[in-house]
Amino acid sequence: MAGSSESSGRPPLFATEKPARVAAHAYRLFASTIFAGLLLIWVYRATHLPPRSSGARWWGWLGLSAAELWFGFYWVLTLSVRWSPVYRRAFPDRLTRRYKEEQLPGVDIFVCTADPTLEPPMLVISTVLSVMAYDYPPEKLNIYLSDDAGSVTTLYALYEASEFAKHWIPFCKKYEVEPRSPAAYFVRADSPPDPCDPKEWYALKEMHKDLIDRVNSVVNSGKIPKTPECKVRAFTQWNEDTSYTDHPSIVQILIDGNKRKAADINGNALPTLVYMAREKRLQEHHHFKAGSLNALIRVSSVISNSPIIMNVDCDMYSNNSGSIRDALCFFLDEEQGQDIAFVQYPQNFENVAHDDIYGNPINTVNELDNPCLDGWGGMCYYGTGCFHRREALCGQIYSQDYKEDWTRVVRKTEEVDELERMARSLATCTYEHNTLWGIEKGVRYGCPLEDVITGLQIQCRGWKSVYYNPARKGFLGMAPTSLGQILVQHKRWTEGFLQISLSKYSPFLLGHKKIKLGLQMGYSVCGFWALNSFPTLYYVTIPSLFFLNGSSLFPEMTSPWFVPFAYIVVAAYSCSLVESLQCGDTAVEWLNAQRMWLFRRISSYLLAAIDTLRRMLGISETGFALTAKVTDSETLDRYKKGMMEFGSFSLMFVIIATVALLNLACMVFGVARVLLHEDAIGLGALILQAVLCVLVVAINFPVYEALFLRTDSGRLPASVGLVSFCIVLPLCILPANMQT
Repeated sequence: MAGSSESSGRPPLFATEKPARVAAHAYRLFASTIFAGLLLIWVYRATHLPPRSSGARWWGWLGLSAAELWFGFYWVLTLSVRWSPVYRRAFPDRLTRRYKEEQLPGVDIFVCTADPTLEPPMLVISTVLSVMAYDYPPEKLNIYLSDDAGSVTTLYALYEASEFAKHWIPFCKKYEVEPRSPAAYFVRADSPPDPCDPKEWYALKEMHKDLIDRVNSVVNSGKIPKTPECKVRAFTQWNEDTSYTDHPSIVQILIDGNKRKAADINGNALPTLVYMAREKRLQEHHHFKAGSLNALIRVSSVISNSPIIMNVDCDMYSNNSGSIRDALCFFLDEEQGQDIAFVQYPQNFENVAHDDIYGNPINTVNELDNPCLDGWGGMCYYGTGCFHRREALCGQIYSQDYKEDWTRVVRKTEEVDELERMARSLATCTYEHNTLWGIEKGVRYGCPLEDVITGLQIQCRGWKSVYYNPARKGFLGMAPTSLGQILVQHKRWTEGFLQISLSKYSPFLLGHKKIKLGLQMGYSVCGFWALNSFPTLYYVTIPSLFFLNGSSLFPEMTSPWFVPFAYIVVAAYSCSLVESLQCGDTAVEWLNAQRMWLFRRISSYLLAAIDTLRRMLGISETGFALTAKVTDSETLDRYKKGMMEFGSFSLMFVIIATVALLNLACMVFGVARVLLHEDAIGLGALILQAVLCVLVVAINFPVYEALFLRTDSGRLPASVGLVSFCIVLPLCILPANMQT
């Protein structure tokens, strides 16, 4: 094999680049000034502590001091991530020259779905079709769909996709179609683009429309046509007792790439396509997505056993047909690739509106934060859009003498019936009893963020990971389009990160002397998300209440101590805005992202911290909340108009509305108090509190709009406003005894 020969004199398959030194030094100089400002603020708090006899003001001062200490610590932690970024470039043309098609390794692709209602079958098979059509030798491609709901309609949709693929794949390769999700492709193209043959294009578009109609008809009726039932044996596995939570293991090889008769309309080979529904029983814990992935690892080991595994969520279709070859550049580089366990692509979304109200574009994360994690040798595993080395994912410890056999193929039999029988036995709900699956092998159990903890354990075994962000995005998914969905999603992530930080899998415990300190700190940036909720909530409520009462907690505008406070606020937010603009966001998107930053901290992060504490005390158990991938037309229309979607009663909405109403009341009555000169203290001593209060009010405009101005179904329910008002009223009355 070409990869086994001496690599001396060969050009590398990928390059690792660092930013210009001037830019790095400039950022470090800027960071130094921020740190100096933080030190001055801490000194001011320590040297200007009001007398204890001042009562509430003394306690308010202590609380702000603690919050500012935490913010400073967290900023230093965040700074560690930004210190040493690297950027990767792949050279797939060199890969093509170095390796013949038959020398390339096999690739197993896992697509996971769990609920046909929240993740409609047409959405799922569009993703499946996009990865089936990769620019890669089809006999080397094996696509597995895990249907955790055990839905007969999902199997039917996959069967229809297998038939449509015989036309779609040759069309994609003939005309070099991008993207290769038929749903995304036909939505973007109203007419045949060059050089497509119009007759062929329209015929295929009509064929795709018929596919949609057939699948949706079955989804709506629940009845499978007779033809698929005759061709696919797995349909006989369903009966009236089968449910999403109680069903046997089902494995069906719909296309066997090893069979010559499995060919497209031009007679060319097709990728292997496998449907799997692992066994579920009510009395057995199924470990959510982690359990599904581990079942896929075992099932694929007897059918294809490819050395490379890629997993993708069912709503993250392939947007770049060359992604496999790009990823292989990192694994197959003879000098630099031996210790690379996985290659992580960024998450990007196709349904994000211009000036997105929810701050969904995560360009600064993709362009700045992730390259810095990569610089420490350990990009996180996101759980989707990731290429893995099978050996590393299955618990292999890296050693200097490790050598990968890219040509291995272990298929115990050519008989499909026998393969399916063997695979079913590996997907039973009791198979993992008294084994290391979920502990040392495969994806880890016991945490909502099974992907992150799995990646961390792999890195602690001596492996490295790579973050690759090509110009053409590798994958595009669906971002949530309602505030509730986003906050629930972030709550789950935050709980998972906090659980990791407080467990034996903490990066500082598990990673001690195994990964770099900078990477440990990088993981902890997310690990301490939840702890940010308390100082943030304090900072957006207490100073405003003291402003209402005319009691100062910050230096006067004429004081030299005013400078560090003003500098840090202006410099930090100016830098954030510049970074966001450089990464491709608009100023409005940046502003929306700041609003969502506040909303997440005071709601998602706060409840995540509380629920984690309850779980540690044994009051509640870990659960998994699946994010809906469908949106009704009215919600989508409001989203495109930049209107936040509330619509239901939620504790998170109560918290957000309470903070918004509290600051509005404090601003109105606090300014009135100053203008009427009811207190000896002037606006100069309260200017920072006034500015903070006004900024919180300004950023909460969508909340006031949803409370008072809107009449549509996406507004905040009156019950939320009533509860919030009942909380705010006594808070505004209580500070009456505060003394300056």
